[in-house]
Amino acid sequence: MILDDIRQYLRPGLAQTTFCAGCGHGLILGALLRAIDAEKLDMSKTVFVSGIGCAAWIPSPHIDADTLHTLHGRAVAYATGVKLANPELTVIVVSGDGDLSSIGGNHLIHAARRGVDLTVLCANNQIYGMTGGQTACTTPLGAFTSTAPKGNVHRPFDLVELVRAAGSAYAARWPVSRPIEMTRAIRHALQRPGFSMVECISPCPTHYGRMNKQGSIREIHAAMDQNCITPDQAAELTRAERLQRIVVGEWIDE
Repeated sequence: MILDDIRQYLRPGLAQTTFCAGCGHGLILGALLRAIDAEKLDMSKTVFVSGIGCAAWIPSPHIDADTLHTLHGRAVAYATGVKLANPELTVIVVSGDGDLSSIGGNHLIHAARRGVDLTVLCANNQIYGMTGGQTACTTPLGAFTSTAPKGNVHRPFDLVELVRAAGSAYAARWPVSRPIEMTRAIRHALQRPGFSMVECISPCPTHYGRMNKQGSIREIHAAMDQNCITPDQAAELTRAERLQRIVVGEWIDE
């Protein structure tokens, strides 16, 4: 069921989403629309930009607003161009971890470094979802993928630490199993001038879940919740231990 207050932001005639059963990206779409509604954004002055991948379909074709569905890895570059061409626009980038931080990693860190006034939502499913389940730069150590059948041997990026080190004004991380916190974080990102990013941890039952035998979507969500820790709790762990957990919260550059 779609609530009337967010239905107004969906394209007319939209019958269903394009996402696989159990995919968390639909929950990200819902959180984004609720944040937009709460902030009363003028959709005629809002532009959504995405790259290539499952998460790129969150704004396009679902949201009834101007959207740019761009080249793989170039979402932030296109968004920067939009903002420079018309600084009055609210520019929101929504794309996946592969698109934003693997293929488009340099664009991401340099936009954060320059303080470009963008709100970036990274739908992180820890794998390349649309192209066959390959290892991504966010895939946890030891996780199985189509290109790492014996387990990933490379340490993943911490995307929050990455953009904070580059100079982001605001960063947050929440799993889709905590939609209230995720919606609140998106609102805070929209309110904050400068470069802001919200990392949304989103399950991919089709590839990651199946390859790593995570069980039902209910079990996946329960495991995500149990795996979440605060920054204070993370401070008591070794770096290797932190890589196995989800450190959630908000980080603001004062």
